[in-house]
Amino acid sequence: MATYVKRAYRYRFHPTPEQAAELARTFGCVRKVYNMALAARTEAWARQERVTCNQTSAMLTA
Repeated sequence: MATYVKRAYRYRFHPTPEQAAELARTFGCVRKVYNMALAARTEAWARQERVTCNQTSAMLTA
């Protein structure tokens, strides 16, 4: 007997203009932080060093 589990749901989201502006700012900040972490890890990889998630987190919060 197979058991089926839903893994995704679809929602429609219609933000107000103020909410849309806040979401755009937030996503922009998230992208900036992600790119900074990716650059740090890429540079470490080029130097043949390992950077753990904890080290990346500490670097971003310093």
